[in-house]
Amino acid sequence: MRIKMILPVPMPDQALEAFAAQIPPALRREDVQVDFCAPSRGGRILDSYYEMTLADAFVLEKGMTCESEGYDAVCVNSMSDSALNALRSRLSIPVVGPAQASFCYALMLGETFTVLTMWEQWFPLYKKVVRELGIQARLASIRAIGVRPDAQELLSGKEDVVFELLEREARAAVDNDGADTLILGSTTMHQSHSYLVSKLEVPILNPGLIALKVCENLVELGIAHSKSAYRSPEVISDDAFRMGELS
Repeated sequence: MRIKMILPVPMPDQALEAFAAQIPPALRREDVQVDFCAPSRGGRILDSYYEMTLADAFVLEKGMTCESEGYDAVCVNSMSDSALNALRSRLSIPVVGPAQASFCYALMLGETFTVLTMWEQWFPLYKKVVRELGIQARLASIRAIGVRPDAQELLSGKEDVVFELLEREARAAVDNDGADTLILGSTTMHQSHSYLVSKLEVPILNPGLIALKVCENLVELGIAHSKSAYRSPEVISDDAFRMGELS
């Protein structure tokens, strides 16, 4: 099985390696090849609708050839779920987004959930998916710690400060907001997962790993998105992304 993991913003190779390291040995399968990649152009930190649109375009560009390249599934490795619907329209293999997958898991595990994130600029990402799924009543809150994220360094060097802030907001979500399930608001936050699990008594969902395992499960079951819902385009216009083609 081959799965393509697409980050939504440009990344150096060492950053891709850090994302790949989020998969613990116990969850790695010898029969599954997971390839991480990122677009060479596009947004930088998804702090606005402008950058969200750039990410949609360039994630689509990066993912639209995955099926012809022999991949069995595609994962948009970001809680932005960038280009998720577009890739489902373009491809017949499973395409999974961490936000949608994690939210659906949360619905199975509890009654209300909180998204725990780094900064308020990412709130529109989660609200978009909540609206699309029609689960507004199940969202207890979105809580941020007010720390600007670093998509390349992740949380390295910030653990002592960031982990405590995340724990504080997670505790407030449970005690004050009524959340019975917590979701990390970014795949860049995966380093905090083990720490928070040791401090909280409720399920804490690590979105990157959930999305990967959903991909594996869908491939094994022979299930992909409905082409009645995500209809294939009448005309394939992949050439539109080639620079210099349009005058």
